[in-house]
Amino acid sequence: MGNPKAFLEIHRQEAGYRPIHDRIHDFGEVEQTLSTRERKLQASRCMDCGVPFCHWACPLGNKAPEWNDALYKGDWELAYRLLNSTNPFPEFTGRICPALCEKACVLNRFNHEPTTNREDECAITEAAFREGYIQPHTDIVRNGKKVAVIGAGPAGLAAAYDLNLMGYEVTVFEKNEAIGGLLRYGIPNFKLNKTIIDRRLHLLEEEGIKFEYGKAIECDEAFAKQYDAIVVATGTPTARDLKAPGRELKGVHFALELLSQQNRILAGMEFSKDERITAKDKNVLVIGGGDTGSDCIGTSHRQGCKSVTQIEIMPRPVEGPEDPQNPWPNWPRTLKTTSSHEEGCTRRWNINTLEFLGKDGKLTGVKVQEIDWKPNPEGGRPIMVEKGKPEIIKAELVLLAMGFLKPEHPQYAENVFVCGDAANGASLVVRAMASGRQTATKVDQYIRKTYNL
Repeated sequence: MGNPKAFLEIHRQEAGYRPIHDRIHDFGEVEQTLSTRERKLQASRCMDCGVPFCHWACPLGNKAPEWNDALYKGDWELAYRLLNSTNPFPEFTGRICPALCEKACVLNRFNHEPTTNREDECAITEAAFREGYIQPHTDIVRNGKKVAVIGAGPAGLAAAYDLNLMGYEVTVFEKNEAIGGLLRYGIPNFKLNKTIIDRRLHLLEEEGIKFEYGKAIECDEAFAKQYDAIVVATGTPTARDLKAPGRELKGVHFALELLSQQNRILAGMEFSKDERITAKDKNVLVIGGGDTGSDCIGTSHRQGCKSVTQIEIMPRPVEGPEDPQNPWPNWPRTLKTTSSHEEGCTRRWNINTLEFLGKDGKLTGVKVQEIDWKPNPEGGRPIMVEKGKPEIIKAELVLLAMGFLKPEHPQYAENVFVCGDAANGASLVVRAMASGRQTATKVDQYIRKTYNL
């Protein structure tokens, strides 16, 4: 701990976003960076707590006090080594993680100015790439065993990364044309530029991991026999639908239809006029109040929409840093305003969707109903009751961003392991990566026991 008084003398400083009038015209990353001096000062605010709740809250167990101290002292290489010891891909989490560690930071409880762990993490990793501290591992000793990983999202990549370093011959099968899963096809480029994923891909390939694309693998008994172990990391491919009248109208889409297509277009793929989903010159309605809905808002602005409205069936979260109904150490369910919300959006809560309206097969609006939630006298889920009269929201494009269904799996062979969202349902990238690493350890233990390695 280089400066034991820093947390008393230095306030939290975030890098912030590019100006709205600038960023809504492109898909470049919106988040800015601090100078090296400012970043070191932010790292110095870490108090090196005797009980580091940040470490406890992070699914990967990141050692934030250690690498913050190394960063403050200017040892960027040591900072990266410490960070990479628990996190295989800090360039991803440093950009898109909601920073569970920061909500658990003692400084957050003290004055709601936690250490800037996420931004520090990103800065450390970019410095490591820039200075050449990150090089492919070329001294891996192979043990002769083969492992297949089905799915190249964050969970599958994390499992493949660890298993490869353990000496296994790893082949990753991906149904899409490139790796990344939701990192590539769900998260917009203005939050995570896809060159960041490609940069990591080149390293993984140099380290010996094989990738096969366009392969939607069925993990049946015949496939399981070809490998010593298999990791299923196929995520949650089925989005939650809204079976309201008019759902078939042209203009009603799942959020990922828009987001994945836009990311593919930025990667150089072309779509016909009939295939193209765009918000240009349209009134857009986003149904769902989470991060995916927020990504749809930012994408709609960049495509040139007329307006964006976001509705959520649940009540408006409380404002401010504290959540009386969900106190620490639980995650505070407070109102979240993203960079996309700042760019312009009408946000409404306690709104139920009744019907999609259209003319000549095309969407023109959505009939909605304001509601209230009342306690259930029998306990359990509150009861939804109508409030006021139905109304119509004008919209030529509706994006359904209501989450994903947890997949069901058949009975697999004993050498098959399921991880990430495929096992636990839709969650955070950092949790998927942690699950991938844990599964890699289970695979290693299984193979060692089975083959007496």
